[in-house]
Amino acid sequence: MSPLVRKKKEKFHLPSRYILLIVSALCALLLVVTYVNPGFTKPFNAAVNYVIVPFQEGVGRVGAFLKSRAELMTKIRDLVAENKKLKAEVDDLVTKNTNLQQERYELTRLRELYDLDEQYAGYEKTGARIIAKDSGSWYHSFVIDKGENDGLAKDMNVIAGSGLVGRITDVGPDWAKVNGIINDDANVSAEVLSTSDNMIVSGSLSSYETGVIPFSRLTDRADQVVVGDKVVTSDISSKYLPGILVGYVSSIEKDSNNLTKSGTITPAVDFEHLDTVLVILEEKQQIPGMDEKDN
Repeated sequence: MSPLVRKKKEKFHLPSRYILLIVSALCALLLVVTYVNPGFTKPFNAAVNYVIVPFQEGVGRVGAFLKSRAELMTKIRDLVAENKKLKAEVDDLVTKNTNLQQERYELTRLRELYDLDEQYAGYEKTGARIIAKDSGSWYHSFVIDKGENDGLAKDMNVIAGSGLVGRITDVGPDWAKVNGIINDDANVSAEVLSTSDNMIVSGSLSSYETGVIPFSRLTDRADQVVVGDKVVTSDISSKYLPGILVGYVSSIEKDSNNLTKSGTITPAVDFEHLDTVLVILEEKQQIPGMDEKDN
C-alpha cells in the first residue's frame, strides 16, 4: 500500500471513544426529544408493531400447536397403553368364558349320562371318552379310552344320550372300538315297545344323512304300530341286552308280501355330537344254536 493511501486512511480514522461519545449523545438527544414530544416516537412504535407483533403472534401459534401436539402424543400413548390393557382383559375374559362354556357343556353331558345311568340302573356301567373316530361327519365307528384293563370285552353294549349307540367290536388293554348302529354293517333285533312286534333295524350312512335309518320285517299284523312309537332292543337279540331304546318310528309302510312292514326310525342318539359314552359291563348271554341276527 502506498504512503499516500495510508495517510488518507489514517486521516479519516475515527477513534472508538469518539464513536461511543457520539452514540451516547444521540441517545440522550432522543430521550430528551421523546420526553418533550411523545408523538415523535409514534412512527417508530408503528414500525416496531408492524414487524414485531406478527412475529410474536406466529411464535405464539407455533408454541400452541407444539403444545397441542405434545398433549395429543401423550394422550395417544395413554390410549395405546389402555388399549393393550383392555385387550389383555378381553383375552382373559374370553378364556374364562370359554372355560365356563366347556364346564357347562361337560356338566350337561354328565347330567345326560347320569340320567341315562338312572334309566338303566339295572346294569353296571362305566363311563368312557371318545379318543378317535373313523372319517366322516358322524360317530358311526370310534375308539374309546378304556379297554380290558377296565373290564371291557367284545360285544358289550354302549349307550349315550337317550339310548343305544352300538357295541364293542374290538378291545385292547386300554382302548376299545365301538361300531355304531347307524353303520352300514350294523343290524339290531328290536321290537316296538308298545306292541312287542319284532323288527330288524339296519344301519345305513346314506339314510342317516336325513336323520333316519331303515327297519324291516316288522310283524305288525294288527296295524297297531304308528309313527312316534318307541323301538327298543328285543329279548331275542343275540348281542344286545333287552329294553335299550333304539329310536322312534318315523315312517312305516306295508311290504309287497302283505305280511311284514318296513320303514324308518329316528335314532335316540345324536351321532353327530358324541364325546362321552357309557359301556354296560354285562354281555348278552349267548345261547348255543341261536341265530346271529345282530351285527
